[in-house]
Order: sequence, then C-alpha cells, then structure tokens
Amino acid sequence: MARRIKPLIFVFWEGESEQSYTKYLKAAFEDVAVIRFPSNSGLFLEAKNMFKNNPKYRNNAEVTDEIWFFFDTELKKVAHWERNYKIIKELRKLRKSQIKVRLLMTTACMKYWVLLHYERTAPAIASPADKERMKDRVKRHVPLYEKGDFGATCEIAKNYETAIENGKWTLISLVDDGLPTLEDTDNRNRWLYQGTHTFTTVHEAIEFLVKLKE
Repeated sequence: MARRIKPLIFVFWEGESEQSYTKYLKAAFEDVAVIRFPSNSGLFLEAKNMFKNNPKYRNNAEVTDEIWFFFDTELKKVAHWERNYKIIKELRKLRKSQIKVRLLMTTACMKYWVLLHYERTAPAIASPADKERMKDRVKRHVPLYEKGDFGATCEIAKNYETAIENGKWTLISLVDDGLPTLEDTDNRNRWLYQGTHTFTTVHEAIEFLVKLKE
C-alpha cells in the first residue's frame, strides 16, 4: 500500500485564543496533516511577507496544500476586504496546482466559536458588553476558561464534533438572509466578511481534518 502524503497547512492567526486552538488542532490531527504556524500573530500581510521573504515558507510554497486565516470579523475590517482578497489570489498562485485558502472566520470574537462547542445559539455580537457576555456563557461550561489558556482550550476543543454541527447551523440560518451559497466560495466569504450577521466558518476547516482521518 502506498504511503499517503500528509497535506501541509500553514495557519496565520489573529489572537492568543486562535493560536491556542491551532495548537490543539496540530496535536489532535498530526497523524493526518502537517500544521505549521508562525510564533507571532498576523494575517494577510503577514502571510504575503512570510512567503516572500522567509525561506521556510517560500521554499515550501510548491508543496503547500492549504493556507488558513483564523480571525474575527468586525465592522472596522470591512474596508480591508479588497486588499486582503488581492493577497488571497496571490497566495493561491504560489503553487502551480493552486493552494487552497480557507478563511476561518467568526463574528466579533473567538469566544462565540468556543461557545458553539456547547450551545446552538446566534446572538447579536457587536459591543464590548456582548463579547463579555460570550465569555460569561463559556465559563458556565468551562469555569477555568481564559483567553489563550491552552489547557482550557483543549478541554473545549475536544467537543469539536458538536461545534461542527452548530457551525453548519449558523450558515444554514443565513440562507434566508441572503447568504449566496453554503459552499466555500469567494462570493460567500465576501458576503460574510462584510456583513453583520452572527456566524462562523471555522468548522469547515475542522471537518476537512476529520475527513482525512476517515
């Protein structure tokens, strides 16, 4: 039987919580995927610079299968879509067969994605008070949860199967609101990135990893 080559995935992350969750995924799925991520936070411009200037990234571009961006969507970022989309298209072309770029987006705060590991809910999340309520709800399930805490993140992330189903639900719920498609397309992602709806797409990346185990 031929040995299956593990896909190589580079993850660029926004905050400590995304970094901790990525560490969990790296460990939990190391048997089916090679997940690498920089030690410093940074998203689209960071990825562009890393693949241009860092040999560890540049020299692996042709064998890179996927690039993930793990972040929150907020109104103040809406104007950045076109700049970021230009970088996405550049990154895809680093490999002859094109690199898959995934946007692991969650409305307003990572804590909402965390809460979906326990609850099926889609409250409006915009203000600092809304985000604080998300944290309080998470702590009802995991009292020791704090931003970026790896131990608490691992306890939470083990419930990723529930989070996958709840994540799918957040998108299905937006179809009547005008979501262009449930498929991972540029058109859909632009709509989500620039909108104000409560959602996540993180589950799609994890579902990809789960299927590799099958």
